[in-house]
Amino acid sequence: HDAAGKLTGFDVDIATEVSKRLGVQPEFIETQWDGIFAGLNSKRFDTVFNEVSITDERKQKYDFSDPYIVSKAVLIVSEDNNDIKKFADLKGKKAGQSLTSNLTQIAKSNGAEIVATDGFDQAIGLLTSKRVDATVNDGLSYLDLKKQKPDAPIKKVDESPDASHSAAVFNKGSEDLIKEVNKALADMKADGTYLKISEKYFGADVSK
Repeated sequence: HDAAGKLTGFDVDIATEVSKRLGVQPEFIETQWDGIFAGLNSKRFDTVFNEVSITDERKQKYDFSDPYIVSKAVLIVSEDNNDIKKFADLKGKKAGQSLTSNLTQIAKSNGAEIVATDGFDQAIGLLTSKRVDATVNDGLSYLDLKKQKPDAPIKKVDESPDASHSAAVFNKGSEDLIKEVNKALADMKADGTYLKISEKYFGADVSK
């Protein structure tokens, strides 16, 4: 929410612009992450714009629009750390990780000692206070933080080759609506509107 209490954010701006191009007024229903699929199942809303990753498991139950945001796992260290330059350098080092995240697996498989955190902000806090050596985290969260706080004493030293693609989620049988949403997203990318929204929040093009 912004200072006036209005709902704000990348997904909100994208969904608002898509709605405008569909000639409808969006009604946003704020929902806890763990309740979004239940809400969709019970038709409380028509779609979810909340950076939901496209997975094979989810595709069995739901339909997705074309991806509108791409994220990669990145390796973040303190500005003055010159020992860790790639994921393999995590061997024997402490990594601050949220235990429920699949990003933790990357740190583990490279031999890091895992220090549990509640999420991105806490991991960065541990990093800047030198209580961990690194964190493997979401590239979008990193871009967002650097946009808000350019002076944050951290740097990105490596990123995974695999990207996670996120899209709008719909109940099965929404083909006509998905077709319209995909057209709106394609037009937004073509006419520069998407890039403007992307730069506003991340200072980069997050569509690729």
